[in-house]
Amino acid sequence: MKDPFNSYHVGVAAEAFVAAMFARCGYDVSVQYGANQPEYDLIVKKHEKLIPISVKGSKDGAWGLTQSFMKNADYKGAVDQWLKKHNQKTIFCLVQFKKVELGSMPRIYLATPKEIAKRLKDSAKRRGDTILYEYHEWSSRAYAAGTIDKIPDNWKFSTERIEDLFKKA
Repeated sequence: MKDPFNSYHVGVAAEAFVAAMFARCGYDVSVQYGANQPEYDLIVKKHEKLIPISVKGSKDGAWGLTQSFMKNADYKGAVDQWLKKHNQKTIFCLVQFKKVELGSMPRIYLATPKEIAKRLKDSAKRRGDTILYEYHEWSSRAYAAGTIDKIPDNWKFSTERIEDLFKKA
């Protein structure tokens, strides 16, 4: 039986959860109407400061971010090209539905483009990768055998994390 929670629904659900979480923290949230803007999905506002939010949903434990920039197995070059494409004031909200029961909250992380780029470059035993993993143990047959890649704990969605990112933006 085909999973009804397809990539379209993952994206819609992720945006809705992120909008709700920012509203719950006292931020004004503006959701786009019509065709998506290439850089952001939502705008959040507090104290006259506006921040674009790019939402990336996943149900498999990872976010593929830089594959379209990959040439000649140059993982770090792909990350650099991806980073150039993004406004440094944008905050990425990474929403993970893997092993999240219906009626439970997905795990949500907040990161800047630079933070994501650094994490991607440090992945796979510093070879770099096109995929940002929530948690990944490399198998014995992989280049990065014996290592673990994971989202930093300080990226977890919290009022403190939001305030810190807002100050930097």
